Amino acid sequence: MRTITLLIVSFFFFSITFCREKEPFRFAIANGRMPNITRDKSNNIHIVYGSGDSIMYASSKTGKSFSTSSVVAVLPGLFASAMRGPQIAATPGGIIVTACTKNGNIFSYRKETAGKWSKSTKVNDADETAKEALMGISADGNNAYVVWLGAKQPKGQDVFGARSVDGGKTWSKNILVYASPESTVCECCKPSVLVKGNKVYIMFRNFLHGNRDMYLATSVNGGSSFVQAQKLGTGNWKLNGCPMDGGGLALDNNGNPETVWRREGKIYASAQGQPEKEIGEGRACTIETVNGKKVYAWTEKGDVIVMKPGSAKTNLGKGSLPLIKALGNDRVLCVWENEQQIHGAVVEL
Repeated sequence: MRTITLLIVSFFFFSITFCREKEPFRFAIANGRMPNITRDKSNNIHIVYGSGDSIMYASSKTGKSFSTSSVVAVLPGLFASAMRGPQIAATPGGIIVTACTKNGNIFSYRKETAGKWSKSTKVNDADETAKEALMGISADGNNAYVVWLGAKQPKGQDVFGARSVDGGKTWSKNILVYASPESTVCECCKPSVLVKGNKVYIMFRNFLHGNRDMYLATSVNGGSSFVQAQKLGTGNWKLNGCPMDGGGLALDNNGNPETVWRREGKIYASAQGQPEKEIGEGRACTIETVNGKKVYAWTEKGDVIVMKPGSAKTNLGKGSLPLIKALGNDRVLCVWENEQQIHGAVVEL
């Protein structure tokens, strides 16, 4: 009887130990602001961020430690605060970085696999039209796409894009993705973009009938033109002001868009054409798909929250503006900013 009891007790404690959630591996990456991350085809992680007027870059093979940061370029008037910062994408030939100046010009830089950084060209056709410095970049193969909010006259913002078919060496003539029939889209919310083959998905916050709701524009010809943008979710956010919150965009295993975004103080997730689902409270949300499952992150009361598949939540501590990227099929890397320092954590799923 005593032996059976000991076996039951041992199994009980073993079960508790085995089922206990593994603590995330947290670490500091660098001093800087507004990190952005991408993963290449070899599963290396690349990060870019701002430090004064310097665009900084580092890489990692594991996601648990990064190389010593190096300077991509010094760009006078670099915008790197309040969701505005350098953006990064990976192509088979190397890495593309875009950055915007405070006077409203977007520049791109390229780093070949075994080369130095080289300045490409100014992405925006008309000078000083990206004054909000809110932009995103994505690439699939050698096809890359940059999206940004472009100033219009006499005031307001439209959504613009530019395409590259040579891995960021050159950029197309600027393309009008969306112009609001009511003078402007939401003026200070960062747009998102994802490229998959010839499809380009762009998510942005609109401003129609007094509502600050999220919309998704789709292109099936590489971003040369877009079908009419569709509203995400069924509810509305009537707001006389800009929430400065753009949301996150990812693709499922079938290449279909999955989105996450804020309405009032709630975080919602939705697939294109589907009702939204409330998943939490907070702001500055993002999404990643891992082995067919969705992982979310956001800021809640000053803390960075990661929600795993199955809705389990992990608090990573103080910070803002988190981003997540898959590391294989069973963990993610989350990076965020706190007090002008960039932090990272590897979270087991």
